Amino acid sequence: MKNSFNTIIDSETPVLVDFYANWCGPCKTLSPILKQVKDSLGDAIKIVKIDVDKNQPLAAKYNVRGVPTLLLFKNGKQVWRQSGVLQKAELISIINNHN
Repeated sequence: MKNSFNTIIDSETPVLVDFYANWCGPCKTLSPILKQVKDSLGDAIKIVKIDVDKNQPLAAKYNVRGVPTLLLFKNGKQVWRQSGVLQKAELISIINNHN
């Protein structure tokens, strides 16, 4: 998983990583918002969902203490992070600022 994750984030296209858990209420709220962001931005963004319960070493590597936590990567580097639910317009603005 680790090597493939590094391959995924090492991209000129911004990659938004959603660290989530199935038992997390706010994560369920965020999921359709992320789909709307993807629908709006299309190929300008990649969105990857990481289940913290199944990928604890990866969550620990990025110091994810609460879910949902969103991290934005560009060219393999973390350029932004925030925990909690964000609205579609806010997320699109953040992504566009790093594009």
